[in-house]
Amino acid sequence: MAQCWLTLRAMLQIHQFPCLSDNYGFLVHDDASGETAAIDTPDGAEYLRQAEAKGWRITQIWNTHWHPDHAGGNKAIVEATGARTIAPQEVDRIAPIDRVVADGDSVSLGQHIADVIDVSGHTNGHVAFHLPGDGIAFVGDSLFALGCGRMFEGTPPQFWASLQRLKSLPPETTLYCAHEYTQANAAFALHADPDNAALAEYAQDIANRRERNEPTVPFTLERELATNPFLRADAAEMREKWGGEQPHETFAALRAAKDAF
Repeated sequence: MAQCWLTLRAMLQIHQFPCLSDNYGFLVHDDASGETAAIDTPDGAEYLRQAEAKGWRITQIWNTHWHPDHAGGNKAIVEATGARTIAPQEVDRIAPIDRVVADGDSVSLGQHIADVIDVSGHTNGHVAFHLPGDGIAFVGDSLFALGCGRMFEGTPPQFWASLQRLKSLPPETTLYCAHEYTQANAAFALHADPDNAALAEYAQDIANRRERNEPTVPFTLERELATNPFLRADAAEMREKWGGEQPHETFAALRAAKDAF
């Protein structure tokens, strides 16, 4: 009788910790290979302290975009560990890159594969890292719980197209964004979409968690699809309330309103 061999891939360990004023840092560790990836680097010294406490050595840096609170710690980490930096081209504004990645590329941590997705809009080269085999994605500042990044460099059609790519991920995907902005985002979301019962329930859950000083990150895409006003810019009720012949026009109106909220 023929034998079937099944290789079990170990789960990734994800260590999340606060840094700077409202950033989250992430260390992703693969026990099988011993590799550890730093997802963005708001504070290089803090990443090194956290890795040492876990007994991990940072071997890779995956940057989502060039802003200093996402790539400003690269130099300190590389000097201390020799880690290899993997990032979109725009990161070379502030730090050297070992491998430039863009939409459609893939990167690996041991046997764990991450697909690189263009999520530009917050910046023009912003990427996300989606690990379909692990059901997770690191989205930087492109998407927040109940929000999205401020549009510093992109255009509304560009940013809306990026959000469409995130919306197309499996709804059970767990999303890791880079900031604890959720309670403020919830206040605007309730203003933008006041009749959304699922949103009202989510906002209360967020308020309860923050009262207990618990993080609201990570979160599931499924809940965001039902409640995040920026992902719902193509819903008829949102377009009726906020205007726009096309969803990207509704998105632009929502983004402008959030900027002034």
